[in-house]
Amino acid sequence: MAAAQISAVVIFVAMFVLIVLDKIERHYVTLACGLLTVLGVFGIIMRDANAILETLNLKTMITPHFWYAAGSAEEATSGINWATIIFIAGMMVMVEGMAKAGFFRWLCMLLAKIVKYKAIPLFIAFMIMSFVLAMFIDSITVILFLAAVTIELAKLMKFNPVPMILSEIFCANLGGSATMCGDPPNIIIGTSLGYSFIDFVTNTGFIAFICLIFTVIYFLLVFRKELVTKDGATIDIASMPTPKDAITNKGEFAISSVIFACAVILLVTHAQTGLTVAFIGAVIAIITLITSGKYAWELLKKVDYKTLLFFVGLFMVVGGLEQTGILELIAEFIGKISKGNLKLMVAIIIWVSAVASALVDNIPFSATMVPVIKSLALSQGVDLQTLAWALSMGTDIGGSATPIGASANVVGTSVAAKNGYVIGWGKYCKAAVPATFLVILISMLFIFARYC
Repeated sequence: MAAAQISAVVIFVAMFVLIVLDKIERHYVTLACGLLTVLGVFGIIMRDANAILETLNLKTMITPHFWYAAGSAEEATSGINWATIIFIAGMMVMVEGMAKAGFFRWLCMLLAKIVKYKAIPLFIAFMIMSFVLAMFIDSITVILFLAAVTIELAKLMKFNPVPMILSEIFCANLGGSATMCGDPPNIIIGTSLGYSFIDFVTNTGFIAFICLIFTVIYFLLVFRKELVTKDGATIDIASMPTPKDAITNKGEFAISSVIFACAVILLVTHAQTGLTVAFIGAVIAIITLITSGKYAWELLKKVDYKTLLFFVGLFMVVGGLEQTGILELIAEFIGKISKGNLKLMVAIIIWVSAVASALVDNIPFSATMVPVIKSLALSQGVDLQTLAWALSMGTDIGGSATPIGASANVVGTSVAAKNGYVIGWGKYCKAAVPATFLVILISMLFIFARYC
């Protein structure tokens, strides 16, 4: 077993290093490391067919509980979390349909018109919109459209778009922490531990809403002077683009809006209906494709398959750590340091998660930590939910601190750079690091007060 453990750790560390170096596309990295784990560690060293089957986890998709879990929580499994992958794929299809219909650009232009194209109210409105959209839609998509529209409005209104883009990125990551479907780490935590949409909203969601208030105040204080219109120029509101101009097809717009509303309703009520997130993701994707007609193939081609393959490989590598007992050893180590003190466990998990997620992608980190907190809760006799909320807030918010900490950060800064607004590490971290520290501190104190 020692040889298997060492091999699993070496593969895991190599995967992390290669992801951070970003020289090879990350889905190639995780798939290669995943195959090394399954064939090398399980097949050659351990010679354990059961470990291979449990990690590939294919049989779960043909069980009734995978699609319908009425009267019980969704079954938590080890290995590849197919529920997460199917749900994300379904949401990707839906979002591509909404984007094609002009939904996101319409929403941005509508908000701009409501606040009468004034920079400060627009700044606040876009932060809140970024937060709310990211509760239900992948933060990458949210920032992709928000950043583009922000730059367009900045050119028309003659203000610096960088402060708005930075605040939108932070609020998207914060909004993603509020729900189970808002951010990939939360999807992994929710599907792995059997928590519902409502579980997240009433726990991490409550924390996120409190933190949003402080976040808006913080960014207003930091960027207020930079949002002033250049040279006191006046804005001709009549020349501004109208919301209806953003709608490419009224029929498609109406259909995509209804599908989005249905997805939200299904997610909010899935604990009551028994419909799993895998079922919801699959159904929403199928409906979107059917209603898209001749454009269905176009939507399928736009799905980010690289991210889905990245998840498959990642879960295989983490399965190697789980099957060889490494994650149990990590849990025991945290237990010894904290000496069974729940507050100390929460502090360790939330701050280690935040720092790690600021430096590396928060998705592999959260996938690694889920089995660790399960083992920790079992061995130390503490509440698993409390540890789960600490992990969720740490990974989701910690990723906001640096330009590479979360995918939304990379997308937002890339869109800005393509339009001539380069956001360096210094500019980014000067604004984001204090905000991250503030939100993590508030989250930790709130968890202490409510759960410990």
